[in-house]
Amino acid sequence: MAIVSGVNIPDNKRVEISLQHVYGIGPYQAKDVVDKAGVTGNPRVRELTEMDLTRIREVVDREKRVEGDLRREINMNIRRLIDIGSYRGSRHRRGLPVRGQRTKTNARTKRGRRVPVAGRRHTTTK
Repeated sequence: MAIVSGVNIPDNKRVEISLQHVYGIGPYQAKDVVDKAGVTGNPRVRELTEMDLTRIREVVDREKRVEGDLRREINMNIRRLIDIGSYRGSRHRRGLPVRGQRTKTNARTKRGRRVPVAGRRHTTTK
């Protein structure tokens, strides 16, 4: 397996798809890296020469913010929002949606599974 920025990228996939396994590289960034490294034809990773892999690693290390550095920067930005007491920071702290989505009926991914509340069952009396 080829290693780029400390991440094993799959050998049997095309270069542009394999690079997307690195945190911080999406489709557009992957295409940009391949173009700047001078790799033509979008071959599979196992078909690349060691020279091509070295050029790809250099482009990623020199020009892209990926993996640990990117995660650290994102966490610092969230920590800053929480520390200054902004509305977005308070939403991050509570684990609720940050960007104005409704929470009455949706937001299950962010809030977790439904938890039944005791005493809420409506019984009908006859």
